[in-house]
Amino acid sequence: MPYEPPTHRVERSLRATTGAKVVAGVDEVGRGAWAGPVTVCAAVTGLRRPPEGLTDSKLLTAARREKLAVELSHWVTSHALGHASPQEIDELGMTAALRLAATRALEQLPVRPDAVILDGKHDYLGAPWRVRTVIKGDQSCVAVAAASVIAKVQRDALMAELGVQHADFGFEANAGYPAPVHKAALAELGPTPHHRLTWSYLDVLPQWRHLKKTRLPDPAEVPAPRGVGGRPEAVDGQLGFFAPPSVPAPTSPRTGRPVAVEPAAQSPDGV
Repeated sequence: MPYEPPTHRVERSLRATTGAKVVAGVDEVGRGAWAGPVTVCAAVTGLRRPPEGLTDSKLLTAARREKLAVELSHWVTSHALGHASPQEIDELGMTAALRLAATRALEQLPVRPDAVILDGKHDYLGAPWRVRTVIKGDQSCVAVAAASVIAKVQRDALMAELGVQHADFGFEANAGYPAPVHKAALAELGPTPHHRLTWSYLDVLPQWRHLKKTRLPDPAEVPAPRGVGGRPEAVDGQLGFFAPPSVPAPTSPRTGRPVAVEPAAQSPDGV
């Protein structure tokens, strides 16, 4: 199926509007897998003409991806990979794990980027990075497409290595994603140390369900209760929420009994 080649349009826009000189493209792979890490690649490409056929890694055959990844490793100005392990995913949740992996990748670059182009519509990276999100950026942006290909090939290679230790799971072919061979091995043998144990696949495996772990909801994924003044509080380095102490109901100074309180009038704009 024909597709439009990626361009430097977004990078040029960032340079023009923010003054950024070094712009990194960032993409992830492994978000939906049942096993293995989530991997993020950060790539800096400058404004040079990209290699022929560069696009989203999912649109390429495995052979073409591998060949292109070798070419890209010499063509990009710089690139770096960051991983978040299955244990970190279980502990932190996917949003925070992606942030961790992306930060690890970006901080390994020889020059800190002035701006980041992030594939997708959600900014899981946040401050202090200056982020521009681009839906289907792995197809439309050169740097993100390069990051997509490198991340996919590197993670596939890592999962193939794990597959040597756990041959029944077929990691070299499915990269830890659900597939018939993977599902059959899980049902018979149970999860390996490389599996994510908060994932719902364990709910349909009665003999292994006792291994499932639970974690607190990720504040980025659910509506957060509000604390005093509507502000979340940090507790022990994590985002917790402070519940204000209950306030006694007002009482009559004459009888000491509780009295009804009329609701405050609202202004026309609802405030």
